Amino acid sequence: MGTGPGLGEVGQYSGRRNSLQGGKLRESMSILSRYLLRLHVAPFLFALGALTGIQLVQQVARRFSDLVGKGLPWTVIAEVFLLSVPFIVALTLPMATLVAVLFAMTRLASDSEITALRAGGVSLGRVMRPLLLAGAVLAAGALLFNDQILPRTNHRLRTLYTDIGRKKPTFSLSEQVINEVQRNRFFLRAAEIDPATFVLRDVTIFDLADQERKRVIYADSGYLALTENQEDAFLTLYDGVLHEFDRAEPAMFQQTAFRRDLIRVRGVGNELRRTLTDTFKGDREMSICEMDEVVRSAHRERSLAEGRLVVTRANGLRGLVGLAGLEVDTIAAMPPAQPWCRLQQGIGDLLRATPTAAQAQDTADPGVLRRLNAPAREAWVSGATTGLRATDDAAIQERIRSARLRAASYEVEINKKYALALACFVFVLLGVPVSLRFPRGGVGLVIGASFVIFAIYYIGLIGGESLADRLKAPATILWLPNAIFAAVGFGLLRSASRAGTAGPRAG
Repeated sequence: MGTGPGLGEVGQYSGRRNSLQGGKLRESMSILSRYLLRLHVAPFLFALGALTGIQLVQQVARRFSDLVGKGLPWTVIAEVFLLSVPFIVALTLPMATLVAVLFAMTRLASDSEITALRAGGVSLGRVMRPLLLAGAVLAAGALLFNDQILPRTNHRLRTLYTDIGRKKPTFSLSEQVINEVQRNRFFLRAAEIDPATFVLRDVTIFDLADQERKRVIYADSGYLALTENQEDAFLTLYDGVLHEFDRAEPAMFQQTAFRRDLIRVRGVGNELRRTLTDTFKGDREMSICEMDEVVRSAHRERSLAEGRLVVTRANGLRGLVGLAGLEVDTIAAMPPAQPWCRLQQGIGDLLRATPTAAQAQDTADPGVLRRLNAPAREAWVSGATTGLRATDDAAIQERIRSARLRAASYEVEINKKYALALACFVFVLLGVPVSLRFPRGGVGLVIGASFVIFAIYYIGLIGGESLADRLKAPATILWLPNAIFAAVGFGLLRSASRAGTAGPRAG
């Protein structure tokens, strides 16, 4: 009998050896992943800080003249520029990702480290795995940032600008130009302004404070005065006419002539008074779900208007043959929310102990019928009861177009938030093969390629936004730059993988 090890002992030894080899391989891969990620951290932070700083300096240069001369404390000026940082970061975050990938991977390729890794059996896909994972994490973080933090800071910044605009309004009044007395709410133009008596000649006022309607006032002359506490302004206008437009009904117009009219503009005094609550929000001050609610409401309004248009035309034909007119539906189903909002609502319901009855009903029946708000519903009912005429056709079509434009403008902002967040992942996918194809490009490649790639991306984003706002293309066109660059990245990766090297060396 031999004294060597038995088959069972040999099998156990072989299993332990394979296990040790597998453990060493996993450990080496973990070390490689950490090494690759660590190489990207410093250039990413540097690029993010530098690009954000450059954009912030430009913002300071544009806004500095609007802030000086108003006697503002330095803390308020600092707050203005601090609140300007988030919307700058929303653009510079994808740019910093691209710069970091190009810089780090070009360095690895120029030092032949990528070639050494691939010679040792490490595939290009394995090298990219931790980078793509980091890109996905950055994209998710950018989406949360764009959805939750950015709208809030934009709202605070707009409110702060409004408060600053109310301070010392008379110092900023100029002749022959439209003066913003209250930011985004009250504008004044005068052909002549007497700086001593504040007598105004040939006055035009644009009053946009009311969310339901807007007013344009024309007057031959006027007089501007401040109250004793210097907080409110009084405009006394003479010999003019008031034009009033309904925002929901563009075809509705009312004109009123007057000999003397008094307008009070509140909160325009010399002291900076901070607004504590401001419920008005623009599209860039809303989260994705808030904008989605507006989009769904606009689609519902469009559906009702299209139904009314069909009934209007049908009633015109029925009237010719002596048949009774059809009734207009005043109830429509709210379209379902998008998945991101349903996910947030589900998480919110889990965090709440007991959802309200309305939330429970809405969750149980997503297609629940929701009535229009009271003023809109009364308008629809009055239209149905007073009889529909063929002359209503143009007004209804204008309502349909207005609803489409409103939905499109908010859909553009929603898709822009998604597209900018996804760009963090796409630029990783594109930056790695570009770096490997030009391994000795150096800093020149990093700067040049970053500028060209993001310029093309930004032009595509702005062009798609313009087309979607004018209803020339769907809002999803904002995803096109991501799709193009992702396709280019995949193509370059396949070419590099088939070549079996890190790519051709430059000169």
